[in-house]
Amino acid sequence: MKTPNLIHISLGSNIENRLLFLQNAVNEIYRTIGDIVSVSGVYQTPAWGFSSNDFYNACIAVHTFLSGVEVLDILLEIENSLGRIRTDGAGYEARTIDLDIILSSEGDMSTKKLTVPHPAMQDRRFVLIPLAEIARDLLHPKLQQTVGQLLEKTTDDSKVILLTDKIVNPKDKYDLSRFQYLTIEGNIGAGKTSLAQIIAKEFNAKLILERFADNPFLPKFYEDMERYAFPLEMSFLADRYQRLQDDIAQYDLFKDFVVSDYDVFKSLIFAKVTLQSEEFTLYKKVFDLMYKNLTKPGLYVYLYQNTERLLENIKKRGRDYEQKIPGDYLDKINKGYLQFIKSQPEFNVKVVDVSELDFIANRSDYISILEEIVL
Repeated sequence: MKTPNLIHISLGSNIENRLLFLQNAVNEIYRTIGDIVSVSGVYQTPAWGFSSNDFYNACIAVHTFLSGVEVLDILLEIENSLGRIRTDGAGYEARTIDLDIILSSEGDMSTKKLTVPHPAMQDRRFVLIPLAEIARDLLHPKLQQTVGQLLEKTTDDSKVILLTDKIVNPKDKYDLSRFQYLTIEGNIGAGKTSLAQIIAKEFNAKLILERFADNPFLPKFYEDMERYAFPLEMSFLADRYQRLQDDIAQYDLFKDFVVSDYDVFKSLIFAKVTLQSEEFTLYKKVFDLMYKNLTKPGLYVYLYQNTERLLENIKKRGRDYEQKIPGDYLDKINKGYLQFIKSQPEFNVKVVDVSELDFIANRSDYISILEEIVL
């Protein structure tokens, strides 16, 4: 997964319920742009460059897979949705919400629509003070000074007052850490690893990923399933068991939040599909001995995706040894998972249908998954 951009955004409002406009803007930024990693306090400042009501100002830092130009387009849409009316006249004016990109990890940008770093940031205390609160040591790529240094040297002497009012980070309502140990499961190509990685990064979780690529039997299995099914499933079982034993032992589940992209029980699901009945009987005896000793997830999330989408995803990610996977094999795996879920009433399970979602390309799809998980 690619590294996200870090973008710092300045927010301001001086009409009606200023705090509410700031909060609503932050909520929309989280839903449509990316993970909000830092939120400054709220500051009351005089209108800059024109006579009007005082502003409420703040800054946030956002991790996003979008470019600065893409972010700008969404910010303009958010402004419009919150009642910002732009006029063609010159000069500044009162506004329900004002959203500006101040800095980006992309570095210098200069287009007809966007200039980053913001060309006037060093002259505005209402930007520098909240920005310094969350990014004092961040370096201005052109001026080669930190935000803290720019604040010390600015010629702007306007009065900026820290308020007791605060902006709430929208992701705080998704308290995934209460599950302590969260497992994301799904069929081949359902997106379980991608989702586990995103959740772990956004919620500062310990991440445990399956090492499927290291299994020497996997390419052979897709060439000759009947011959290589038993050694494949036994090697997967041994590796999954040992890996979870070792990794979970490193963490205190009362203190650490752990996310994995697999559970050992998947071994039994796949084995039931791939093994002959005599082989499966032997396999299950070994499995039962191992499974009873493992820590069980606090929440088990199964990403359901229809077979057509699974095949599209498998083709798109381009692993040679997966390209011959037949659709009926994926159908059997899906049915195996759903039968397992029904047979485990003691499990805390959420089935999330992602057949029509693209939670990597569409941030709002990802948020909808979080909503289903915490309901």
